[in-house]
Amino acid sequence: MHKLTMSRRVFIVCNTLLLSAITLLGIIPFIHLLSISLSSNAAAMAGEVKLWPVGFNFDSYRYLSEKVEFFRSLGVSVERVVLGTAINMLLVFITAYPLSKSDNQFKFRTTYSWFFAATMFFSGGLIPTYIIVKNTGLIDSIWALILPTALNVWNMVLMLNFFRSIPKELDEAATIDGAGQWRVLWQIYLPVSLPSIATIGLFTIVYHWNSWFDGILYLNSPDKYPLQTYLSTLIMALNSQMSSISIEQLQAMENLSEKTLRTAQIFMGALPIMVVYPFLQKYFVKGMTVGSVKE
Repeated sequence: MHKLTMSRRVFIVCNTLLLSAITLLGIIPFIHLLSISLSSNAAAMAGEVKLWPVGFNFDSYRYLSEKVEFFRSLGVSVERVVLGTAINMLLVFITAYPLSKSDNQFKFRTTYSWFFAATMFFSGGLIPTYIIVKNTGLIDSIWALILPTALNVWNMVLMLNFFRSIPKELDEAATIDGAGQWRVLWQIYLPVSLPSIATIGLFTIVYHWNSWFDGILYLNSPDKYPLQTYLSTLIMALNSQMSSISIEQLQAMENLSEKTLRTAQIFMGALPIMVVYPFLQKYFVKGMTVGSVKE
C-alpha cells in the first residue's frame, strides 16, 4: 500500500477543511431560512432567529398547505416542469446539433447562429410578447407558461459548444457505418453528452419551478396558477387582510407574518431542486467521452 507523504497529508487536510467550509457557506443560508419559517412571528420580526427556530411552530407551512388551491397549484407546477423541460430539451437538441456542424456540412450555419445570438440581446418587450400570446389563443392556458420560452438560446449555446467538443471520429465512424443524422444525434451525440444534458436540464427545471410572474401575466383564473404564483398572491392577500380580520382570527394567526411566510415559500421552492440535484450531480463530475476514442 502506498504510504502518504507528510505534504500529501497536509494537502488532504487543508483541502477537506476548505471544501467543508464552502459546503457550510452554502448550507447555512437554507438552515437560516428554515429556522425563520418555523419560528414565531415576534421572534422572526425581532431578528432573534439564527440557526435554530425560536417559538417553534408549523403555522406558516400549515397555512400554506391547508388549502385545496395549494395542491392544485402544485400539480400545475409539476405539469409545467415536465412539459416545459421536455419541450425545451428537445428544441435545444435539434437546434444545437446542426449549428455545431462546420460551414461545409451546413450552409448558412453562421447566419443562423447570429440570428439566435441576436435574440439574447434584443427582444420585443413585455407588451408585444403579451399581444402575441393573446393573439395565438394561449391566454389562460398552461401553454402560455411554456411556449414563449420553449427554446432557451443560452442553453442551446451551451449544448452547441459541448457538441463541438465531441471528437469528430465518432461522427465519422457512425457515418461510415451508414448512420443518418438523426441516428448520429440520438445514438452518438446525446449518450456522450449526459453531463451537459444534466446541467441544462437542471437550469430548465429551476426556471420553470421558480417562475411566477408569467402566471400573473398570462393566467386569468387563479385555479390555473402554478405554485410560485399562488404563493406570491397568497402572501399579498394575507398582508391586505391583516387589517380587516377579527381579533379571534388574529390570535389564531399570531405566528404568521409576511417574513415567516416568505421564508417558508423560499424553502418550499428550493426543496424540490435540492431533492433532484443529487441524482444529477454525478453527471457534473465525469464526462462519458473519456476513453471513447483511441488515437
